[in-house]
Amino acid sequence: MDIFAIPPLTLLLDAAYSALLALSTLLEPVAGSAAAALAVVLVTLVVRGLLIPVGVSQAKAEQLRARLAPRLRTLQQRHGNDRERLQRETMALYRDEQASPLAGCLPLAVQAAVVGILYTLFLRTEIAGHPNALLTHDLFGAPLGESLFAAAGAGLDAPTALVWAAVLAVIVVVADITRRVFRPQVPADGPLATPAMLGVVNGLHYLTAAFAVFVPLAAALYLVVTVTWTLVQRWALRRRYPLPAA
Repeated sequence: MDIFAIPPLTLLLDAAYSALLALSTLLEPVAGSAAAALAVVLVTLVVRGLLIPVGVSQAKAEQLRARLAPRLRTLQQRHGNDRERLQRETMALYRDEQASPLAGCLPLAVQAAVVGILYTLFLRTEIAGHPNALLTHDLFGAPLGESLFAAAGAGLDAPTALVWAAVLAVIVVVADITRRVFRPQVPADGPLATPAMLGVVNGLHYLTAAFAVFVPLAAALYLVVTVTWTLVQRWALRRRYPLPAA
């Protein structure tokens, strides 16, 4: 089912297309053929800037979860065999602290929506019945509407290979720094302390790079900017809201 065939979403997609195309046209005197790529970067920065207050709330929630972790483990040990009781006691604990266990989910939801729209904008040959002019744009010779997976299937040329190598390198480097700097606080006797589970947790940091291979280059650029922004913002907020000692 094509969700963008639903009239309100069709209008949303057409509005996003018109806005991005207008911004690209505005940037052409400065960026030339890379105007659409620069427009994607600027849109990403605007989205991330608007989410700064939510990022602050997310950092506060992370600090709270770390502080409540010993009490949550006590509840799990006490009511581990009674899931309903455990859920009630957990929710009561968060309620007493005037917090929510779902705090911090909004940035993920917003980013998923933006990636979905960019993916669609640079995938369709037509938007709301008219030709998609965004597909004529590229970044240093690499088409913005083509994924690495599709490009590899058709035969990679040198410019496309270099651009994608740079994109993936940035995502992987940022993921590795994030993994090293923000190691999760795992109880030594907990189920996540096993080497296998720690390997899984560490591997999750690199999922963005795997996902980027299958999306158009424009969406991959969004991922590059957003993971870099997230790392810097998280580092700054961690200094402002440090976690309690393990």
